[in-house]
Amino acid sequence: MTVIQKKPENPIAHLSAEDVEMIGKELDTIRQEIRDSLGENDAKYIRTVIDVQRKLELGSRAVLLFSKFPPAWLLGTAGLSVAKILENMEIGHNILHGQWDWMRDPKIHSTTWEWDMASPAEQWKHSHNELHHTYTNVIGKDNDLGYGIMRVDEDQRWHPMYLAQPLWNFINACFFEYGIAAYDLELGKNLATKKRRNDPKFRAAAKQVLKKIRNQAAKDYVVHPLLSGPSFLPTLAANFTANVVRNLWSHSVIMCGHFPEGVETFEKTSIDGETRGEWYVRQMLGSANISGSKAMHIMTGNLSHQVEHHLFPDIPSNRYAEIAPKVKDIFDRYGLTYHSAPLYKQVASAWHKVIRLSLPNGWLAETTPKNAPAQLAKLYKMTTGGPKVRRALQQKAAA
Repeated sequence: MTVIQKKPENPIAHLSAEDVEMIGKELDTIRQEIRDSLGENDAKYIRTVIDVQRKLELGSRAVLLFSKFPPAWLLGTAGLSVAKILENMEIGHNILHGQWDWMRDPKIHSTTWEWDMASPAEQWKHSHNELHHTYTNVIGKDNDLGYGIMRVDEDQRWHPMYLAQPLWNFINACFFEYGIAAYDLELGKNLATKKRRNDPKFRAAAKQVLKKIRNQAAKDYVVHPLLSGPSFLPTLAANFTANVVRNLWSHSVIMCGHFPEGVETFEKTSIDGETRGEWYVRQMLGSANISGSKAMHIMTGNLSHQVEHHLFPDIPSNRYAEIAPKVKDIFDRYGLTYHSAPLYKQVASAWHKVIRLSLPNGWLAETTPKNAPAQLAKLYKMTTGGPKVRRALQQKAAA
């Protein structure tokens, strides 16, 4: 875990190798206890959530038939927004993790579920379940860290293009489902050369994404508006609004999971020969929770329990609240920091990090109203002066 071990205050310096392996064993015990206790109450939970979500979506779309009238538009749009959030967060995300596969219900299974999202389920499962959850917060391996377009750690070299990353992040938030679809395709890598662009696997995957986007657009922006007859345009606007609301919400929740200040990142070499205990500790230090009410936990898909989710990604989401006190106890006994804060604080912290790292290391902390003109002049030189000038100014600042 080389990045954090280089820090002046290494958060795991006090842990022995035996401590790390004991943490792994304690977490394995928690996991097995939950798996042994899964039963009818859990199955009833997910079936109830699916039933509520479908009735809410159906009712909201019925209300939108009369969306020429502003109160109906507001009610239908709000209901549809909540339904889309539930479908993506508490239902789709968790089913696609295989959390409910133990029920052996072919209708609620990770191999058959397709969600209301631009990204095809099969591609998302590869990029999220296999890559993100395996390489959590490992720079250069986990594309969720900055989605390949942002600088998210001081150890990443700063380039002038990062000055615009707060804007990119906002645009990505508004159209998050399309960003995720593009991210699943690894466009940056696969469009870089003619050989990669013409790779049959990439072309097939791109075709699958375009088909999914076309079907989603036809549903939300053609079929349902046409069914509304005279309310065509208000219904179209309602569907667009609900999709944007869902995108902004899911982007905010996911940013809170790994972006807030204090959450650790890791170097590629740090996972060479990683033990199960070390993998658990990486998940613990690389994730952050959101505190709040039961309703808020459901609306986040229980990703408000991001720490517990990353430790046990295939445990049903309704059990994370029960697991959380046991996990926190392990953090406390082994002297590790359990990151948890209300939503507004985590969102503010994540955005602060995005803005701070859009600038050269230390620039924001060093800038005061008094030295602002000199700092802006330095930033201008670093932006226009080329790599040598940037390196010289950063070395001078670090000295």
